[in-house]
Amino acid sequence: MSEKPQKIINIAVIAHVDAGKSTLVDAFLAQSGVFRENQEVVDCVMDSNDLERERGITIYSKNCSIMHGDTKINIVDTPGHADFSSEVERILKTVDTVILLVDSSEGPMPQTRFVLNKSLEQGLNPILFINKIDKKDQRAEEVVDEVFDLFVELGANDEQLDFPILYGIAKQGIAKRELDDDSTDLTPLFETIVERAGNKEDLSLEPLQMQISTLAYDDYIGRLGIGRIEKGTIHPGDKLEVYKRNGSFEKCKIGQVFVYKGMSRVEVKEATAGDIAVISGIPDIMIGETIGEINQCEPMDMIEIEEPTLSMNFLVNTSPFAGKSGKFVTTRHLKARLEKELEVNVGMRVEPLPDTTEGYKVSGRGELHLSILLENMRREGYEIGVSKPEVILRKDENGKKKEPVEEVIISVPDEYSGTVIQKLNIRKGTMISMSSDQGWTKLEFHVPTRGLLGYQSEFINDTHGEGTLVRRFIDFEDYFGEIPGRQNGVLISGVNGDTMAYSLFNLSDRGTLIVGPATPVYEGMIVGINNKSDDIIVNPTKNKKLTNTRASGSDEALKLIDPKVFTLEEALEFIEDDELVEVTPDDIRLRKKILSELDRRRSRRN
Repeated sequence: MSEKPQKIINIAVIAHVDAGKSTLVDAFLAQSGVFRENQEVVDCVMDSNDLERERGITIYSKNCSIMHGDTKINIVDTPGHADFSSEVERILKTVDTVILLVDSSEGPMPQTRFVLNKSLEQGLNPILFINKIDKKDQRAEEVVDEVFDLFVELGANDEQLDFPILYGIAKQGIAKRELDDDSTDLTPLFETIVERAGNKEDLSLEPLQMQISTLAYDDYIGRLGIGRIEKGTIHPGDKLEVYKRNGSFEKCKIGQVFVYKGMSRVEVKEATAGDIAVISGIPDIMIGETIGEINQCEPMDMIEIEEPTLSMNFLVNTSPFAGKSGKFVTTRHLKARLEKELEVNVGMRVEPLPDTTEGYKVSGRGELHLSILLENMRREGYEIGVSKPEVILRKDENGKKKEPVEEVIISVPDEYSGTVIQKLNIRKGTMISMSSDQGWTKLEFHVPTRGLLGYQSEFINDTHGEGTLVRRFIDFEDYFGEIPGRQNGVLISGVNGDTMAYSLFNLSDRGTLIVGPATPVYEGMIVGINNKSDDIIVNPTKNKKLTNTRASGSDEALKLIDPKVFTLEEALEFIEDDELVEVTPDDIRLRKKILSELDRRRSRRN
């Protein structure tokens, strides 16, 4: 036993996407001496995953710890995107206070509302940090008033309403108590954290109580449970009891115990109350389960895992190009990879498809949640055919169909607002509010998730890339009826071969091409988007007939417009029910489910 228990504070940084969470965590780490003097440090060091780096968003919540004086501060960097909301909710159960980050010009956004609401429900007393006060259009004072109104609206109690306010620039590692202070570092923020959460009683001598809030997986030691120790002390080799999700108690033996030190996970001989610990040794540990002493385990409230709202079919790649670029192409590979994902991704469900052994139905929290998994699999060398995303419908006690509805907040230049309103009305959206300020219109809609599938790329085109659209799931409501799908048909290759510039040039009048010259294609592969609503079979591999005759002017080099390149999300949004996205390490292709035109006709007749 240590003579004097170490002071431990757990904090989470919560905010809307892009408010600067990961940048603030970088500044915390830099100013607490975690890095060596000559160490090269990348921006957003906590966003360690390749995808997080490329997209500039936090996808997985991550822990680190810093020392401030004699106090250990565990910091959790949380995702800001709505598809990972269940992750945020669980993390908040492990912390003593949260730093709510709000942009000094944008003010509170839909996701700010969501994360703040969850924090207040947990009884946490937030610290408000107004970030980016160096912006030309900063309006920090107004934003503070907006945040205060939001607290009141969400039913905050008196203590929560008495929140400390700091202003700062996370990128430069500066926090100030007043806008005109001359502070040059984060000391005011460190002090506020200690004042706000530093006076907890020491519970390390009580019987053990620890709840698992996150899972991790290690290839050598198996599944890891991560959670906060509410009371008591845990050691490697302890014989304990787990309160399971099904309500039973099971005996277990702890393997290794780790805590966070700086950016690393460090093995320790004991972890005490208040700390966030990582334990191995319980192969089937699940989120929300409580670990305690045998016959003394006090179960904590089970953490609800949010239900999926969207599903896709992951199929074995059956195209003529299958196996050309990927290493993992069989059902067995697909099954093993999805089972591995289920070890840590609790918001996901996997079921075998009823009418085929060639794939699985995978359900998740939204398009981003599932497309991140696909992108990771693709980089690992998997080849998969993916069907159009489908919204998961429910039935209420009277047997009425219910579907998920999302709150959508849109900011667009005034001249495009009419188009956006018209498109969302067609998609069964209901306008909640509309306001205009300095040439920009802010719209708030409630739209069924089905209506938003495929809308993102249309929105970007309609607003010429200037609009912003933020969405979050709110509830299940009565089924809205039919929603019109894609307006355009596609150009389908009727042959196998390599595309030719000559035939692509002639096809470019018919629509928008999505392949360039010298691209290998196969029968049934989609090579372009038709200007009209029907599908056309085309031959993109035809070359010009060569003759001896030459005419001046007609044999100049052909100028082709660059093809439209789909990202994975855009491709999933674009396809219809009879189409698939072929995802491989090298390419994302679009194709018809049935490749032969003759077979497609037969299937339509049947």
